[in-house]
Amino acid sequence: MPQTVQTRPRDARGYPVPAITPWEGDEPQFALTDYGRSADCARERLCSVCNTLMPRGSVWRVVGAAEATAIGEALAAGRPYRNLSPTLEAPGHRACMLYASMVCPYLARPNARRGLTADQPDELTAHVVRGAVRGTLGAVVGFADYEFAITGTQVLFRFLDVVEFLPHDTADAHLAELEAELARRAAQ
Repeated sequence: MPQTVQTRPRDARGYPVPAITPWEGDEPQFALTDYGRSADCARERLCSVCNTLMPRGSVWRVVGAAEATAIGEALAAGRPYRNLSPTLEAPGHRACMLYASMVCPYLARPNARRGLTADQPDELTAHVVRGAVRGTLGAVVGFADYEFAITGTQVLFRFLDVVEFLPHDTADAHLAELEAELARRAAQ
């Protein structure tokens, strides 16, 4: 676990709560995103997992089956990939996203299912349906940078220029990469 994640608030079971996760009373709502926290992370260039500054340069995010497949196909064909459609998912540090890919049940396994349906589904959240399966492929992806827009109800992100593509069926495939990243960070 990244040191910055170790210091995050925890739920009743002891699990660290990501920076963009809203709380309802004393209970974090892991499957949801807090608009205000997500906006703060975008504006201040804070990691969506640990809430600490991301230096200028590359950022990472975890993607599901459809986007992982599209990125993989573009890279295999020697084409650039750019997500022209915005996403609600904010970026983070490489170590934080590797860690998140392994500990979030939905991100970690192809047979994992969503626990909630989006409150007010729209074109960005129509796929967020209780019981929906992640699919056979996921990935931790590094991008050269990101753009964002903050509307009255959403924080929208677009990611520019893939710099790293780490696909997985099950995210435990990233354990050695996470350990190496944590060792690099500790040596700095």
